[in-house]
Amino acid sequence: MPSRPRLTPAIADVRRAVREALGTVAPVEAEAGTDASRPLVLVGLSGGPDSLALAAATAFEAPRAGIRAGAVVVDHALQDESAEVAERAAAQARELGLDPVIVSRVEVGTEGGLEAAARTARRAAFAAAVVETGAVRILLGHTLDDQAETVLLGLARGSGPDSLSGMEADTGNYLRPLLSVGRAITTTFCADSELEAWTDPHNSDDRFARVRVRRTALPALEDSIGPGVAAALARTADQLREDAEALDHLAQEWLEEIAEHAEAGIALPVASLVSQPAAVRQRVIRMAVEHEFGVSLTRAHTLAVARLATDWRGQGAVDLPGVSAFRRDGLICFAAAGQGS
Repeated sequence: MPSRPRLTPAIADVRRAVREALGTVAPVEAEAGTDASRPLVLVGLSGGPDSLALAAATAFEAPRAGIRAGAVVVDHALQDESAEVAERAAAQARELGLDPVIVSRVEVGTEGGLEAAARTARRAAFAAAVVETGAVRILLGHTLDDQAETVLLGLARGSGPDSLSGMEADTGNYLRPLLSVGRAITTTFCADSELEAWTDPHNSDDRFARVRVRRTALPALEDSIGPGVAAALARTADQLREDAEALDHLAQEWLEEIAEHAEAGIALPVASLVSQPAAVRQRVIRMAVEHEFGVSLTRAHTLAVARLATDWRGQGAVDLPGVSAFRRDGLICFAAAGQGS
């Protein structure tokens, strides 16, 4: 175990954020019992400054919250010496006192592009580590800057509120304690703690849209508008998430009230759909199809279905992925493809 660093503002900020997040896992005062009876969390550790600061702060705060803390290091095998980088991160985790420490080498596919495929492989490794250890949460090192980048990318792609809401701090499986902490603070944390962080070459590769946002777009906005853009984007994500959660709740309640189930699928009354604001109406349509058929609709699909109610001109069925939507007897009906109108 390395000597305890002096408490600097950066160290205090990161520890405070981790302490607050861990407060959702277990009572601050540990209950009496064996160490093995305490809940276990695992830090997703790459060795970069964000996850390394998170690991160090978690190693400090978890025992004080009555929680055991370990780490899972995922080797994506995408770069030369990736195995050495992973083992070095694992060694740092052990030096910090984290236990258990798991190193998982994965095979990254190609579906959805490199970033998406790497994320899919990483999440599978995390899920396997949870099964292996019984961990109750995986802690991820996403920062305020990551949140701002996510929102800006969503804006550029014309995404809906779900994307613009950014990343959640607590999804039930994952905790992101550092979403209120800037990347500069995690970097300073590592320097103040005398922790040598790894620099991922992919974070400087302009082939990736997120890297271009990080290195070009956000700095340009800061230069032209003024400081604080990243924090403002993160606040916007918080506000949109609150609004989206409220609308989702209203839509779910309304769907349960109006949905008519049939052997072939589900139907929604036209009059009920027309009576609702567009935001609720479109959510009800998406939820109905997802709940009944497990299909996620695009905005274009959703609007096409909505027009069967709001702009009815006798149009035919709307073809959705594996599903057909059509209007009949005052209902918008959804049936598996081939069983429709």
